[in-house]
Amino acid sequence: MDKDELTAWALANGWQMMAGAPSLTRPSAPKEAIVRMVLKATVANLEVKKPAGKWEKISGESYAKIQPDPETGLPQGLGFEKIPSFTMLMQQNKDNQVFAKMGGMAKPR
Repeated sequence: MDKDELTAWALANGWQMMAGAPSLTRPSAPKEAIVRMVLKATVANLEVKKPAGKWEKISGESYAKIQPDPETGLPQGLGFEKIPSFTMLMQQNKDNQVFAKMGGMAKPR
């Protein structure tokens, strides 16, 4: 996968562009990124935001070694499996985007 393919995959799966990088947010704070992909010229890095606010690189790989999973399409080789509940966070971000397009989420009673 190259930079454009990773970006397209991310945006189709709940990620949003924040500060120039595909990012995931915490559902309770949708304006602040907590996971991001930093896409450089030859490599992609996966970073998470520590509680102190500093970004920590958890993995990085050259584009040539990143391949989509044949069943899920999830990029393999970038270290997504290192984030506990990553698919749930991605799904929550995707759901939030869908509800926002529908006019907002229902308010709790």
